[in-house]
Amino acid sequence: MDKKQSPYLFAFPTFIYQIKMIVMLKIATLIFSFLGFAIVSIANPITGNHIDENVKVVINTEKSSLLWEGYKVTGKHNGSVDIHSGELVMANGKLSSGKFVIDMTTISVHDLEGSSRTKLENHLKSDDFFGVATHPKATFTMVKASPAGQAGQYKIEGNLTIKNITKPITFDAHVSEENGMTVATADIKVDRSKFDVRYGSGSFFDNLGDKTIYDEFDIKVRLVGEISAAN
Repeated sequence: MDKKQSPYLFAFPTFIYQIKMIVMLKIATLIFSFLGFAIVSIANPITGNHIDENVKVVINTEKSSLLWEGYKVTGKHNGSVDIHSGELVMANGKLSSGKFVIDMTTISVHDLEGSSRTKLENHLKSDDFFGVATHPKATFTMVKASPAGQAGQYKIEGNLTIKNITKPITFDAHVSEENGMTVATADIKVDRSKFDVRYGSGSFFDNLGDKTIYDEFDIKVRLVGEISAAN
């Protein structure tokens, strides 16, 4: 009579196979989880919570803008200036630092036409105002970005340099994502008297009357950029 073989001898190989499959599935799950983590971290530097290293956002100057509006007793004027270059740095999904450079030689006026527009543009570029022949660039360098209120809102502290004079400045900013691009916007009030821009200023001259040009002017900055390929 043949000896009966134990049923466990047939079950043992199947048991080993099942253990191997479970281990392989766990390894695969870990790999895909890691890849998903990496993709989310890279693709969403603004809202991600898993970024351990700084991510540099390079400003696209063609898509970015700086609009200005200045005021005088008898009215106001508005226009634009080109952004020359810039970058933002995101750390752990939050704005941490940044800088942008303004091309002062591109000062333009939007609310006038013809010779009146040309006359004002040339005057703003002259030594009476911003002296762009000597000081063709203005810069803003961020010193601190503090989250303020809702996600994407920041209180910005930094240094603004105009005519080779640097002064501290603070303002509110908002950072978001639009169509895969990083967008930072801010409304900034600048006191020109702090940068030795004297023409028509009551801070330097008396009895100007209705020829007074107010020291403070407003700028609206919109910086649009994308993650640097070097990241």
